[in-house]
Amino acid sequence: MGGLRTAIALIVGALLGLSPTAAAPLRVFAASSLTEAMNDVADGYAATGRPRPTLVFGASSALARQIEAGAPAAIFLSADAAWMDYLAAKNLIDAPSRRALLSNTLVLVVPATAPRTIAIRPGFDFAGLVGDGKWATGDPNSVPVGKYAKAALTSLGVWSSVQSSLVRGENVRAALAFVETGAARAAIVYATDALASTKVAVAGTFPARSHPPIVYPVALIAGTTDPEARAFVAYLEGAKARAAFKARGFGVK
Repeated sequence: MGGLRTAIALIVGALLGLSPTAAAPLRVFAASSLTEAMNDVADGYAATGRPRPTLVFGASSALARQIEAGAPAAIFLSADAAWMDYLAAKNLIDAPSRRALLSNTLVLVVPATAPRTIAIRPGFDFAGLVGDGKWATGDPNSVPVGKYAKAALTSLGVWSSVQSSLVRGENVRAALAFVETGAARAAIVYATDALASTKVAVAGTFPARSHPPIVYPVALIAGTTDPEARAFVAYLEGAKARAAFKARGFGVK
């Protein structure tokens, strides 16, 4: 009976063009701010004749916890070093494969239908901009963009005046959506997110010194043996991928 089942599986696989030993698609977990850029990169990779990886986007915090829980990821791209460090401390990444891949800029956005410019400096009137409304960013307790935002507002001396009107997004794209839909009067997001949306306008850019450097590290997940994973990480560091990231507004390391 076992031999018959094997034979049937082989026949069905042949009819579908599948191999019984075909590897599962490469799964790449990436911060949500990388959505457009990583899709561009994955398309470019596939154009070389390699299998297109499966991309899973979300807050770096959520993705790291999913990896910790055993999610089948082969590669992790985080929007900050802290969540990569979190996995490293649990021996869940292949440490030698870790690289600082990209950088970004923190910006304040408002609805594109009501653009304005505000000088972001110590003591700037963020509370006046928000008024009796809300502003959004990622949850400062876990989401990288929220942590960067809180650090910037704290260093500029305005966090205490606006923290009560904060709407906490589960990731940076959720924060962006609050402004896009009119649910918030402003949001602190990455410059690349603002570039990806036609519904928001940049009101100001936070000084780089006001928050920790925005760095996107990449690493293989510990125990990953698929050679395709190493090939894709190598591609991420190559000229074509770098050009794709730059086109979407990222800095490359």
